[in-house]
Amino acid sequence: MPRTRWSANDYWRGSPLSLLVLGVGLAIFGCGEGLLVQSHLGATPWTVFALGLAHQTGWSIGLATAVTSATVMIGWFPLRQRVGLGSLANAAVFPIVLNLTVTHIAVPTTLIGRIGLMFAGLLVFAFGASLYLTCHMGPGPRDGLMTGLQVRFGWPVAWIRSSLEFGAMSIGWLLGGHVGVGTLLFVVIVGYEVAMFFSLWRHVAPEN
Repeated sequence: MPRTRWSANDYWRGSPLSLLVLGVGLAIFGCGEGLLVQSHLGATPWTVFALGLAHQTGWSIGLATAVTSATVMIGWFPLRQRVGLGSLANAAVFPIVLNLTVTHIAVPTTLIGRIGLMFAGLLVFAFGASLYLTCHMGPGPRDGLMTGLQVRFGWPVAWIRSSLEFGAMSIGWLLGGHVGVGTLLFVVIVGYEVAMFFSLWRHVAPEN
C-alpha cells in the first residue's frame, strides 16, 4: 500500500489533510457501495449479507451494515488486532453514506441504466477505498478481521479473504440478499481497480 502526502504516521493521530482525505474517501467508498445496491445487479459479498439481515429484521441497509461491522470488530479482540481511528470511522461513516445513497438514488428503469450504475459503483467504490486505505489510520472491520486471522493462524491472505467473502455472501443469499453479476464482477475486478488508483496516488501524491 503506497504512502502519500496525506498518509498518517499513527493510527490515532493524523494531520488535517489525513483526516480530510479519510472522511472524503470513506464517503466515496460508501457511495460506491450504494450505487452497486441500486443497480439491482448484485452488491459486494458483505453487503449481500447486510441486505439479507435487513430483509429478515426490517432494518435499513445502513443499520444492518453498522451492526455487521460492530460484530466483526468484536471478533478482532481475541485476534489482538489493532484498532485505529480509520477503523472506527469506517464502521460509522460507511453505513451512513450507504444508507443515504440507497435512499436518494433511484433504481434505473432500463437494463442499460442499471449496468451503467453497476460499473460506476465498482469504480467509485475502488476510488474511495484507495483514498481511505492510503491514510494508514487502521483497516476497516472486514480487512482487520482478515489480517488478524492471517497473523494469528498463518493462513494465506487470499484463502482467508475468499473464504470470508464467500461465507458472508452465501449466508446473505440464504437470508434473502441479492447476489448477481455485480457481485461476481466485484470479486474479479475491484482489486485491480484499487491497485490502479494506488498507482495513481503513488505518482501524483508521493510522500515527501
